[in-house]
Amino acid sequence: MLNLSVLTDPGFNPHSLNKYASIMACGNGYMGIRATHEEDYTQQTRGMYLAGLYHRAGRNETNELVNLPDVTGIELQLDGETFTLLTGETLSWQRELAFENGELRRSAIWRSPKGARFRLDSRRFVSLAQLPLMAMQYSITPLDDQAQVSLKTGIDATQTNSGRQHLDEISVRVIGETGLQGIYETQDRASEVVISASCRLSAPAESCFSAKNRRLGCHHALTVQQGETVTLEKIVWVAWRSEKALSQETFAGHCMKQLDGCVQQGYDALLAESARAWQTVWLNSRVTVKADTPYDQMALDYAVWHLTAMTPAHDERCSIAAKGLTGEGYKGHIFWDTEIFLLPFHLFTRPATARNLLRYRWLNLSGAREKARRNGWPGALFPWESAASGQEETPEFAAINIRTGVRQKVASALAEHHIVADIAWAVVAYWQATHDDAFMRHEGLTLLMETATFWMGRAVEVNGRLEIHDVIGPDEYTEHVNNNAYTNYMAWYNVASALTFMRQFGCEESRFSESAARFLTQLWLPKANDEGVLPQDDTFMSKPAIDLTSYRAQAGKQTILLDYSRAEVNEMQILKQADVVMLNYLLPEKFDRRECAANLAFYEPRTIHDSSLSKAIHGIVAARCGDLAMAWRYWRDGTAIDLGDDPHSSDEGIHAAATGAIWSGAIQGFAGVQIVEGELHLSPALPQAWQQLHFPLKWRNASLEITVDSEALTIVTTEPVQVTVWGVTLTLAGQQTFLCKDFHLSVNGTATRKEGDDA
Repeated sequence: MLNLSVLTDPGFNPHSLNKYASIMACGNGYMGIRATHEEDYTQQTRGMYLAGLYHRAGRNETNELVNLPDVTGIELQLDGETFTLLTGETLSWQRELAFENGELRRSAIWRSPKGARFRLDSRRFVSLAQLPLMAMQYSITPLDDQAQVSLKTGIDATQTNSGRQHLDEISVRVIGETGLQGIYETQDRASEVVISASCRLSAPAESCFSAKNRRLGCHHALTVQQGETVTLEKIVWVAWRSEKALSQETFAGHCMKQLDGCVQQGYDALLAESARAWQTVWLNSRVTVKADTPYDQMALDYAVWHLTAMTPAHDERCSIAAKGLTGEGYKGHIFWDTEIFLLPFHLFTRPATARNLLRYRWLNLSGAREKARRNGWPGALFPWESAASGQEETPEFAAINIRTGVRQKVASALAEHHIVADIAWAVVAYWQATHDDAFMRHEGLTLLMETATFWMGRAVEVNGRLEIHDVIGPDEYTEHVNNNAYTNYMAWYNVASALTFMRQFGCEESRFSESAARFLTQLWLPKANDEGVLPQDDTFMSKPAIDLTSYRAQAGKQTILLDYSRAEVNEMQILKQADVVMLNYLLPEKFDRRECAANLAFYEPRTIHDSSLSKAIHGIVAARCGDLAMAWRYWRDGTAIDLGDDPHSSDEGIHAAATGAIWSGAIQGFAGVQIVEGELHLSPALPQAWQQLHFPLKWRNASLEITVDSEALTIVTTEPVQVTVWGVTLTLAGQQTFLCKDFHLSVNGTATRKEGDDA
C-alpha cells in the first residue's frame, strides 16, 4: 500500500457544488466525468467528456468538447419524498476522492422532513484499466423503520453544453432485463457515440423501463426493511468512433459484449483492476514530501492524479484541454499550456506520452500551415486555441461592452504567436531528455523547420536589423507591441534549434541555412540595462507604473478591468502574468542568476498574477535565485488555485496548467531540475516547511530515484548517467549521496566541491 492522500469535500454546500464537481472529477485520459451528486441540483453542472470528441453547434460557434448524455444521475424517492440535501437534515457526511484507486465515495446519514433517517452510500470510478468503462454503486439503508424506496436512473441525453445541443439521438433500446443502450451522432454525422449500461439491484423489485424526451430510464420500486441495505450497481461502457468501418449494429453489439464482460466481473473486481493500473502510475511518478502539514502531500498527489486523468495517453490525435476533462471552460480547447506547463511532467516521468503530445501538433500541421498562408506568412502558424482538426478555434469576439453594445475582438489568435516557438521549445526539450532520434528525424525536424520558417517570414527589416512587430507575449495585458522580449528570444531559439538539428541529422538545405544564419545574426534581441533588467518590449519601460496592491490582493479575478479599459491597461506597466520571468525560466542558459534576480525584482511588483499560469513561474525562478521564501509562497498560492477556499474558482473545470505547475514547482523549483545546454542539472534547496523530497525521474535510458533533505542529495540510477549537481558535472552509477556541506554555492548559482571531498 502506498498510503496516498484523499481529497475531501468538507460538507454539502450549494455554492461550491461545481468546484468540487471539477476538482474531484474521475478520469482516465479517454473519458472524464464530473463529480456531481447523483441527485439533481439546479446549480450543479453535470458533465461527461471524451478526449478529442468535438463538434460545432452552429455557424457562429466554435468547436467544443461535447458534453455527453449523463449516466450518473439517480432520482431517489424515500417513502414518497424526493431525496435532496436541500431539505431535511444531514446528520453525518463523508465525501472523498481516493487517489490510490481513483474511487469517488460519499456516505451520509440524512433525516427526511418527516423525521425518518437513512444511510446513503455511493461509489464510482472511471477505469484506468479499461478506458471506456465507468462503474458505480448506490446503496440505501433505512435506519428507523421499513421504507418504500423508488430509484430511477439510465441515460439522460438532455445534457447540453450551456444550452448548445451537439448530439442527435439515433436509437435507444432495452436489452434483456437490465441492459440499456443509446446510440447518438454529432449533428454533422462525423462521430458516433454508443453508451451501454447495466442497472442491477441487489434485491427483488418491481422494475420497468421508459424512453421519453431523450431520457432512457430504468425504474425500480421496493420495500426495504429497517437496517437492511439495497444496492444499485450500474456499469457503463462509453464508446465512440469517427471511422465507421463496421455497421452501426455490429459496433453497438460489440459494445454490449464488452459491457457484459464487465458486468460478469462486478464492481469490486473492476475497481481492483483499475487500482492496479493506478498503482503503476504512482510507482513511476509520485512525488513524496515530509512536510509540516499533510496538505502539501495531498496537493502533490492531486496534481499527479489530474495530470494522469486529463492526458489522452492512448491517442496521439488528442491533446490536453485547458480544463482537462473536467468541465466546459474554454470549450475544451488546447493552448500553449500543454507544451509549457504540462509536457515537463510527462517528459520526466512518461516520455512516450510526451512524444504523443508532440505528435498531436505534427498531425495538425496542415491547419497551422493554412493559418500562416492565410495571414501572408510561410511555414506553420499554430492556432492559439485548437481542437481536433488543427484549425484556429479561438472565438472571434469576447464579451460585449454593455455600454456601447460593441463586441470586443479577441486579439490572441491574431497576435499571440509565441505559441509557435513554445511548441518548438517542447520539441527540443523532448529530444534532449530522450535522445529519440527517430522522432527528431521525422516529426521533430519537420516541426522545427516549419516553425522556424514562419519566424523568418514573420520578421521585418528595420534600419538594418530584423524585428518582430505587432505581437502579444505571455503578458496578455500588453497587446500589439514590437519586439516583445519573450517572443524574440524564443523565435531566435526556434530558428537556431532548427538549424542545429538539420546539421546534426544531415539534412541541411542551403537556402534554409542562409536564411536562418541571416535571421540569427540580424534579429534584434532586447538587451538588459545596467541593473540587468530586460525590457519587455520596445515601449514598456517608458510607460507609467501605478500601485497594484489592491489588484494583486485579488489575483485571478481581473479586477483591474473594472477600473481601467484594456486600452488604458495597455499603456501602463501592468502585467497579467509572467513574461520576461517566463523567458528566464525556459532558457536558463541565456540568463545568469544575477539577471534572473533583477528581472524578478523589477517585474514581480508590476504583475497582478491574473492568470493561473503566473505565480508558479515566479516561484520556480525565485527558487533558482535562492529566494526560497518567495518560491514557497508562490508554490502554496499555486496549489490554492483549485484547492483554495474560493467556492467558484473551478466551476467550469480545473486549471489544468496549475496542476502541472504544482509538480514543476517541486521538481524544477525546489529540486532544481532543469535542462541546461541539453544536459540534466540538479540544484536542490528545500523550503523550510519541507524536511525531505523524493521523486522518480526519467532521463534518456535511465530511471532515477532522487531524494533531497536538508543535509544530502541521494541519486539512485538504473544506468550510468551524467548529471550536473550544484554546478559540478559528474557521471553517476548505482547509488550516490552528496552532502550539502561538501559544496560551495557561488553567487551566480554554480558550485564547486570542497577540496578533499570524495563523495
